[in-house]
Amino acid sequence: MSDEARIHVDDDWKAEARREKERLASEVEARDPAEPREVNFAELVNLLAMQAMVGLGGLSGPGGQSIPPNPEIAKHYIDLLDILDQKTKNNLTDPEKRIIDTTLYNLRMAYVEFITALSEARQGQTPTPPDGQPPRP
Repeated sequence: MSDEARIHVDDDWKAEARREKERLASEVEARDPAEPREVNFAELVNLLAMQAMVGLGGLSGPGGQSIPPNPEIAKHYIDLLDILDQKTKNNLTDPEKRIIDTTLYNLRMAYVEFITALSEARQGQTPTPPDGQPPRP
């Protein structure tokens, strides 16, 4: 992919994903391997969200190599999160509901930005920045 056709993913979204990944990694390192691992709703949401972020090209591989975006995979995992949201309706605690609502909102917005930028790149247009302002010369 040429530099002009490069897709821009919101830096705040990428930074948030990176912080969450680091937080989870530190939790894994800090826990005693002899203790059973606690399984919770947030972990399930995070698992699906990370797969969607990989599909949006928002994460790097284990060696730091770039993972090519795959919007179909991203949409699949966003749809899975939506199904999880629908099937757990009225059965979640307030914090769990906030987690899935916030995650779905952020992923959907990132997906729309990605698809818009991809479409503009394919049409030879300059991608619109995430703030909606025209590009600066």
